[in-house]
Amino acid sequence: MSKVPAWLGQVGAELTRIGERLDQRRAEAEEDDRPVPRTAPENVPPPPAYAPSVSAKPDPVAAIPWGMRVAGEAAWRLLVLAGLVWVLMRVIGAVQLVVMAFAAGLLITALLQPTVAWLKRHGMPRGLATALTAVAGFVLMGLVGWFVVWQVMENIDDLSNRVTDGINELKRWLLDSPFHVTEGQINDIAKTLSDAVGSNTEKITSAGLQGLTVIVELLTGIVLAMFSTLFLLYDGRKIWHWTLKLVPAQAREGVAGAGPRAWRTLTAYVRGTVLVALIDALFIGLGLYFLNVPLAVPLAVFIFLGAFIPLVGALVSGALAVVVALVTQDVFTALMVLCVVLGVQQIEGHVLQPFILGRAVRVHPLAVVLSVAIGSLVAGIGGAVVAVPVVAVTNTVVGYLRAYSAEQALPRPPAQDPADSSSSASPSSSASSASSSSPSAAEAQAPEAPAVAPAARPATAEAGDGRE
Repeated sequence: MSKVPAWLGQVGAELTRIGERLDQRRAEAEEDDRPVPRTAPENVPPPPAYAPSVSAKPDPVAAIPWGMRVAGEAAWRLLVLAGLVWVLMRVIGAVQLVVMAFAAGLLITALLQPTVAWLKRHGMPRGLATALTAVAGFVLMGLVGWFVVWQVMENIDDLSNRVTDGINELKRWLLDSPFHVTEGQINDIAKTLSDAVGSNTEKITSAGLQGLTVIVELLTGIVLAMFSTLFLLYDGRKIWHWTLKLVPAQAREGVAGAGPRAWRTLTAYVRGTVLVALIDALFIGLGLYFLNVPLAVPLAVFIFLGAFIPLVGALVSGALAVVVALVTQDVFTALMVLCVVLGVQQIEGHVLQPFILGRAVRVHPLAVVLSVAIGSLVAGIGGAVVAVPVVAVTNTVVGYLRAYSAEQALPRPPAQDPADSSSSASPSSSASSASSSSPSAAEAQAPEAPAVAPAARPATAEAGDGRE
């Protein structure tokens, strides 16, 4: 027992020595990690007092001006957007026939849908109203096309003779005019035109060989447009509700409000354009008829179709009428046709379009010209036809979404608690409810307050659904 304390003392002394060695090694390690101060060499003189001080270089991000940083942030986003648009245009170009057929069906649906709604309001079933409207619309369009072809085939011989006489008359007028045009110059121009036609014979022949392909594509597009019109007239509301399910939930309410307004804009544009085109074709056709211009009815139909391409269509159709009058009649008749065309177009631009179309679908002339040019470059005549409706609908949708976003940014009043509303009632109503013998009747009279107050619509937005 006497050896135990001595053994414990030796163990404690050994532990003390181990701790001292650990402390010493820790101190040596800290001494090694401490940075050694650098001293300037003795042979390097200090800088003079007049030497300028060099400031530290700023952060590269802070060195770029704020405007350039904003431009850079906007630039890469615009590049991403441009890439998305490019991919979308490539996809549309790959299925251009389907897209144009569906666009044509959508425009025809906007024209025929009010008739379906009118028939439904008068008690006709939806399927029967859709079938009657679609059949009547397509039959009317077919009759118009057949009438135009019939008129052209009936008058083609007379027109060719009149064109020949008109060209000879124009040649004599140029020889007698003060422009000092000689017969040799006229023959040179005619020879140049003949050579141009002869050199392009292969292209003309290849275009004729491709006519069968064009006819097949045209028939396919017509069938697709007819089916699209039929199903849009019958199931337009269900198709729209299914489309809303593809929209993210956060944006679904705004899109649901913008859709009916876009449809009303498209309907107003198509109906107004058809009415304006009918008035133009009627009055210009009457002017051509009274001036004894041949093919007055086909030219009137061409003017009607050209009115669907704003500005450009009216210019081309009017120029064609003037040229036909020039080569078949005389210069005075051509000038009179030009006056008739310009007069009707002025009335259209300043009276008919503002009165019939209204401000809802009014588009700036610069936007019309640019949209028609872009549409014609992308998809030809079909693109020029649908360009202005797309711009008008886009303008309506963007205006509504801007108003809707501004309304959503405003602070909303808190929802009123049903308990607070019942406590703030008048004493007379409280007394009458207390004296009531049937408490269940009082509970039935009080409406249940909604859990969340419904969001108010912008003041600029219209109520209702225009798809029905």
